[in-house]
Amino acid sequence: MASPAADDYLKTVYAHTEWQDAPITPSQLAAKLGIAPSSVTEMVKKLAAAGLVSHVPYGAVRLTDAGLARALAMVRRHRLIETWLVQEFGYSWDEVHDEAEVLEHTISDRLLEGIDERLGRPRFDPHGDAIPDAAGAVDRVPFVLLADAPAGHVGRVLRVDDRDPELLRTLETAGLGVGAEVRVRESGVAVGAVELDLDEAAHAIWLSR
Repeated sequence: MASPAADDYLKTVYAHTEWQDAPITPSQLAAKLGIAPSSVTEMVKKLAAAGLVSHVPYGAVRLTDAGLARALAMVRRHRLIETWLVQEFGYSWDEVHDEAEVLEHTISDRLLEGIDERLGRPRFDPHGDAIPDAAGAVDRVPFVLLADAPAGHVGRVLRVDDRDPELLRTLETAGLGVGAEVRVRESGVAVGAVELDLDEAAHAIWLSR
């Protein structure tokens, strides 16, 4: 079942559980993809018939081993392209998601390998998401969501959700890029001597433990 639409579904299912454990439901999948629930139902049935996901009516959608392998391949493409656009073409981290969504379906495996080699085989993309290697292996680092981090916790920003360009621009202005060290306080976070109220970003930033 080879199609860009199928790949987008698999990639979205994978990304949903990458930074938390709860599996994705069809309604969540529809919301993330911006597609009508009835369309999602039909596609999930096709993916299940192709052996790429497991699903029972009204239940969660989970990747099979075959689905996971294919999702990782697409995630690798997307994140390498994002990194390439930032490092080679001067894109900012809030500009690359939509470009990568288009390019990931068009470039050849040969070009992708060339990009990976030229970039020095990066392990993480500009937003801190791990880039699977060619075999599908992914680096994992212990993490905690900012919203769940207790006051007094000190950690580096490991990852920032990339789906809200305006939030990314705000965080960049505040100096809260990937790798920044922050201290969690009752009222927000401190970056160096600067204290910030980040209620809106509390569910979009992951810190090292």
